[in-house]
Amino acid sequence: MLSVIADLTSFGAAGLMGSMWLWERRLSRRREEQLDDAHDRIHRDEQRLACLTDVVDKNTAAIVRFATHQKTQNDLLQRLLNEPLS
Repeated sequence: MLSVIADLTSFGAAGLMGSMWLWERRLSRRREEQLDDAHDRIHRDEQRLACLTDVVDKNTAAIVRFATHQKTQNDLLQRLLNEPLS
């Protein structure tokens, strides 16, 4: 890259402008690659968070069902304890 810049600057102001344009294009391309990588990472993170949210929702539903079942059993046992023995 430096040899290209040196060659372009030997052409005076036009060479300097050309080298600056090449430098700007190279930096722009690098920035576009960084943005693409960031976009891909955000998309992967979004998918992972969706999976995690689904797992949390399913676990919450299971805990609610378990707690409801436990309450039902507790109520049944309380009624059995309070019934007079025959």
